[in-house]
Amino acid sequence: MPKRILISNDDGINSEGIHKLHEILKKLGEVYVVAPDRDQSAVSHSLSLYRPLRLDKITDFVYSVDGTPTDCVNLAINGILRDKKPDLLVSGINKGENIGDDITYSGTVSAAMEGTLLGIPSIALSLVGRGDFNFDYALHHSELIAKYVLENKLPEDTLLNVNIPNLPGEQIKGIVITRQGKRLYDEPIVEKVDPRGKKYYWIGGDELGFLNIDSSDIVAVKQGYVSVTPIGLDLTKYDHIDKLRADLLRE
Repeated sequence: MPKRILISNDDGINSEGIHKLHEILKKLGEVYVVAPDRDQSAVSHSLSLYRPLRLDKITDFVYSVDGTPTDCVNLAINGILRDKKPDLLVSGINKGENIGDDITYSGTVSAAMEGTLLGIPSIALSLVGRGDFNFDYALHHSELIAKYVLENKLPEDTLLNVNIPNLPGEQIKGIVITRQGKRLYDEPIVEKVDPRGKKYYWIGGDELGFLNIDSSDIVAVKQGYVSVTPIGLDLTKYDHIDKLRADLLRE
């Protein structure tokens, strides 16, 4: 029986990245696409609990949902594909990197988190940059990593966050296994005044740079490498447990 692969994203069903990914992963198995009907970037792990979701069947294997990436993955695994759950979930290919602090906001990464929570080996794929995306550059490594996970699976509660430089294959230096990096940002709130004299705000400042952390995802992609970061769902800061226990529980 062929492997079953589920694809989702946060850029929406019409994104070039998801269609390119769909075509390349067809070589590895039976591929379903369940993605938001519009751009849902930076919605993080949001789940729609207070309204119904609308599903639009585009073909037998392609669906759009008027919800978040997490909604799409949950609906796909527990609804559309409940007869046989996917062997792999791949989220992407995202327009722009998801590195450093981005992962806590990213709908792309959160789709992979939801897959992981539901017991499906999951990958988040992103193409580094801010424009002029050539998704063909990312296809070779996307297929390579997807094939690896299909064959080897992943540890429980672990997903792979993959960021691929927007460079031709011959200019990519290889794959490195990385840790989460740290960005530095300018003022996060931009205040403006509209023509009627009312204030409005844009969230998100300019990136000033990043911390030069050895083996970090940010450093890797800046140097022209594909970054593969294993992300765990357990957010516990274990090295602080003993201090809290001593400070808070002292008699």
